Amino acid sequence: MTAASDTPEIKSYAAQPTTPAEWIAFVAIAAGTCLWCIAAARSIGPVFDETIYLRAGLAFWRTGSHRELMRLGTMPLPIDLQMLPVYLMQRRGGSFYDPTTQVAHFLPWARATTLIFWVTLLYYSWRSARSIAGPWSGLLAAALMASQPVLLGHAGLATTDIAVTSCLVALAYRFRVARDCFWRLRVGVPSLWFAAAALSKASALFFAPLILLGIEIERLFDSTRAAPASMTRSISISRLGRELAPFYRDLKQISATGIALVFIYCGCDWMPEPSFVAWAQHLPAASLRGRIMVWLAEHLRVFSNAGEAIVRQVRHNLRGVGPDCTYLMGQLGRAFWYYYPVALSIKLSLGLLILFATILVVAPRAMRNWPIAAAIPLFILSLLSRLQIGVRLMFPLVAFVIIGTSVAATLSIRWAAAHRRTANLIRAEAIAAIVWAALAAIAVWPNGICYTNEAWGGTPTGYLYLSDSNYDWGQGLPELSRWVHRNAAGQINVWYFGLDPVIASPPFIQQRIEADGANIPVESLRGRYLAVGTTMLYGRVYSRSSSQAAIRDFLRRCRPSSRTTTFLIYDFRGGMGACE
Repeated sequence: MTAASDTPEIKSYAAQPTTPAEWIAFVAIAAGTCLWCIAAARSIGPVFDETIYLRAGLAFWRTGSHRELMRLGTMPLPIDLQMLPVYLMQRRGGSFYDPTTQVAHFLPWARATTLIFWVTLLYYSWRSARSIAGPWSGLLAAALMASQPVLLGHAGLATTDIAVTSCLVALAYRFRVARDCFWRLRVGVPSLWFAAAALSKASALFFAPLILLGIEIERLFDSTRAAPASMTRSISISRLGRELAPFYRDLKQISATGIALVFIYCGCDWMPEPSFVAWAQHLPAASLRGRIMVWLAEHLRVFSNAGEAIVRQVRHNLRGVGPDCTYLMGQLGRAFWYYYPVALSIKLSLGLLILFATILVVAPRAMRNWPIAAAIPLFILSLLSRLQIGVRLMFPLVAFVIIGTSVAATLSIRWAAAHRRTANLIRAEAIAAIVWAALAAIAVWPNGICYTNEAWGGTPTGYLYLSDSNYDWGQGLPELSRWVHRNAAGQINVWYFGLDPVIASPPFIQQRIEADGANIPVESLRGRYLAVGTTMLYGRVYSRSSSQAAIRDFLRRCRPSSRTTTFLIYDFRGGMGACE
């Protein structure tokens, strides 16, 4: 059976009604994952970004200003929604948020709001795959998406990565299914999703046009597959620019409308920008240019606004995180071009990777679908990105690969009906991929963000290859507290990466490790337990001092007596015999 003969059948699924059985299956998938996330949210501490978002998000609900988030380069929509229940609870109780004592109480409520975006992601993954290859493809996409431990881990956090991913998938679906519709569906609805994506994360302003371009090119090539082979090349290449003209027109309208909505939502404090004023005041006061710029800086009261956040984020993306701040497989550097391909091979479930590779080998033409077309420019962008602080930044790429793989698996089984072994192989691998990932998610709970697949040694050794938001993001103090009580360890010194305010309370003593060159402060460690976050030993460098490097080298030569998921625990109560 040729691809051309399958095209009408594939397109017809978008109009087919959804059966009750499909809805029941989807609700079961979504409900199961939500329970996983809700339970995990109460079992792990705040990650680094959450403590900042709690403060800035509540500031908006109290003052109506997004200024703090704009200055961080952070878009506000997910944070506003996540902090709304916290704010309402405080209003009801008549108190204000105390970051030193109330994080554990309010954070699960903020995290639960992320499930709105998570269910949206599952829903549009289901609808996207179903519209191309039918009901089984849709449920396969939802199940594969829902069972990925790393996605589940971030779905249970009050952060922005799942939010932007869900909005981009929704944008792609609404754009693709409405290409031949009237303006309201073709441009109007995608504009709303474009705005929602940009309001979730500034990177969506770059991701969205690339995704839509990939989808449109696939659509144009798909429309030529039924043409005679002799005409396909000339239609595909010589007329591509002209065929894309309507797309560029629609993209301009979608982008302009979406960006306008972003600026309206973010609002403005109508204040001068202090950094702009300071820069202007350093210009020569006697020059005309200096006087003009000082006057302009003091009277241009248009800050803070969405443009400030976008500019700051673009600058951050282009600059990266600095020398020795990217960690991959034991190496430190400014950036590695292969960071994301390697990181994704570590963090995605092995069953999914095997299914993807099998289809590429035995049925590559099944990969010619619009989710894969949307993923291709994102993959290219990942090779050029200098901001390498976690696979979470490439979750949109992951989502489209999962949807495209689900579509390809369904089509390849259908097209390989005459080759029973091939069809059975792909069918078995698809089922195994779901079960494999689901069991891994259960096993790694509640630390989904730490998940490392079996090809890389499993989750216990994941910190050797990736750090920061890929493993130890500062969330491990509750688990360490349970270890202390279980082992009757009393107080424990802690050196870790994070902002959890619990660190200031017993049984923890926050360790300020100092060293003079290569002379390690042995006496300060003697007679104590020391818990060290894996990111501090195997991760990006957060301090340029020789002290941190010396301590890292010293502790790497020591044998941990125990560990939790994100902490290595050293027992120095009997001296320093654990160190060579």
